[in-house]
Amino acid sequence: MTLFSKFSPKRFRLLWYFVGTFIVLSTIIRLVFTFWMLPEVDTSFFKIGNTLLIGFLFDIGTVSFFAIPYALYLLVFPKKWYGSLFDRIITWFAYTLGLVIFLFSFFAEITFWEEFKNRFNFIAVDYLIYTYEVVKNINESYPIPLLVGGILLLTAFLLFMTKRKGIFQKTFHNETTFRQKLLPTAFFIAIAAIFALFVKNKDAEQFENRYNNEIAKTGIYSFFAAFQNNELSFTDFYKTIPVKDAFAEVNSEFRKRGDSLLFPEKELIYRNISNIDSLPEQKPNVIFICVESLSAKFLGSFGNTENITPTLDSLANHSLFFNNLFANGTRTVRGMEAITLSIPPTPGRSIVKRENNQHLFTIGEVFKQKGYTRNFFYGGDGYFDNMNSFFGGNGFNIVDRGRGFLMDASITTTRTNIEDEEVTFENAWGIADEDIYNKVIKVADEAHNAGKPFFDFVMTTSNHRPYTYPEGKIDISSGSGRSGAVKYTDYAIGEFLRKVKQKEWYKNTVIIIMADHCASSAGRQELDVKNYHIPGLMLNLPNILPEKVDKMASQIDIFPTLFSLLNWNYNTNLYGTDVLKMKPEEERAFVGTYRKLGLLKGDDKVMVLGDQKISNYYQWNRESNELIPLKENEAFLKEIISNYQTADYLFSNGGLKLKSLGLED
Repeated sequence: MTLFSKFSPKRFRLLWYFVGTFIVLSTIIRLVFTFWMLPEVDTSFFKIGNTLLIGFLFDIGTVSFFAIPYALYLLVFPKKWYGSLFDRIITWFAYTLGLVIFLFSFFAEITFWEEFKNRFNFIAVDYLIYTYEVVKNINESYPIPLLVGGILLLTAFLLFMTKRKGIFQKTFHNETTFRQKLLPTAFFIAIAAIFALFVKNKDAEQFENRYNNEIAKTGIYSFFAAFQNNELSFTDFYKTIPVKDAFAEVNSEFRKRGDSLLFPEKELIYRNISNIDSLPEQKPNVIFICVESLSAKFLGSFGNTENITPTLDSLANHSLFFNNLFANGTRTVRGMEAITLSIPPTPGRSIVKRENNQHLFTIGEVFKQKGYTRNFFYGGDGYFDNMNSFFGGNGFNIVDRGRGFLMDASITTTRTNIEDEEVTFENAWGIADEDIYNKVIKVADEAHNAGKPFFDFVMTTSNHRPYTYPEGKIDISSGSGRSGAVKYTDYAIGEFLRKVKQKEWYKNTVIIIMADHCASSAGRQELDVKNYHIPGLMLNLPNILPEKVDKMASQIDIFPTLFSLLNWNYNTNLYGTDVLKMKPEEERAFVGTYRKLGLLKGDDKVMVLGDQKISNYYQWNRESNELIPLKENEAFLKEIISNYQTADYLFSNGGLKLKSLGLED
């Protein structure tokens, strides 16, 4: 008996055919992604060969998990009943179900890759929770009947080919003994055990080129790895220094800026910021517009020639315009985390989506100290991405398009629904930007009439796939692509400003516009720095002339800058600082993914911390967007570790809680 026949007795022919089919289909997907990103992938013979080889090994490991249940069934099923009706039903059903699962996952991977240029990750896991938005978005973005029909047609074709090759016949009619079935069963169990115990998804990442790393992975395996590990312990996975040294490093920087630590003996950053010029405090209303996926590259101010942002390009010359500003992360919840908590991005899930994320010190607490009401506006249901729980649990009133999802009973806040008659257009993610702005104006009118200063955090949704919006507003058809969505987003901002300028309260209202993140953050580099570049501007600031700010900063700095411009004395637990007062050596931006944590300095030096206790130091070339390796800088390394380690420590140990700072909830 040959070695092949020992591992593949006739009773196991269908199972091996199933394994082979998965490997072939997975390889095809891998090649599709390779050609898709051909200009970016490292296609040298050695690198592409290793990419495919690693992918092949991960395919074997992945399919082994699926093979075990049927292998065990084959092992224990008595020989005298081979080919019985029960045996045929179980076999046909299991094989068909396996094919459907694989084909569905491959189709899903293609759509996921189109959006994120990644294999499945924690984003895909999150999408399982928010099925309404995701399913509706898919339905509005892709021809679902065609896709489902394609999956069913391919399944039928594969079933036909399997039957035609006589695979079922060999599986049902044979004399394979129990002993002969032990070896192949043990093989699949051993492979699955090796992968479960010793192989991590990140073991596929053997290349400097990020796309090679992603292509080497297997989508299903990546999905379950993300499901298992969507939170990362900083102390377990990243380089660290003694906690006291980390806080000493961070707090020394705050002292240099003139901040006074309120609890210098504790592992905290809580401090006082004083208005050294003794100018009177200004307390205008503040409307912050967080624009979905607005990359800097969309604006004519940054070289775009499509003329899709005429409003924002005009505002660039009539505002405090930050042209060297970077998003802290790659998703909306990361932007919200950075803006509200003013904190470097912690590894794993955003704090917005974690447990125990209520009663924290946010920018809302600073506004509360100054007597403001605080409102969070969202055009969809704020249940999505845990937004309502986060904002409501941190003192904001909620205005959203509720669909019946109730907030936690422990959260004491006011929730206002956006009613049907207030909506002119709606897609999977929420109402059109014009509609949410109209609601903002309505609530602002009410607050003004009540004599209350207000801070509004407004999250837009129109610049998102499926890129649909009301027809007739701009000269690009709805649903035609990103450029149209950007142009409509810009148009809606223009209409909002036109309306608010007619309001009595406008003369005492600051409007801030900034992106939550870029439209795409993926690239072949460890961190694609250029894809973190976002626009940000402040309008109607009291006694402040328009200016283009070249200093490097990130989202965490925007509100500390505003507080400084308003001459506020306040206590703070925020990492951000006044951009305008930054010295050249202080300019920096925190940029990161859920695994890679980066610090970009004003001279375009970049340090990146990885989750295998590694760090890499680079020179960023703005023109080519290349990261050029440098010899590690110990002082820079200590700076980045200190900031990220203390941020993680504060959240994990209650240092962001109002109670820990002696403040009442």
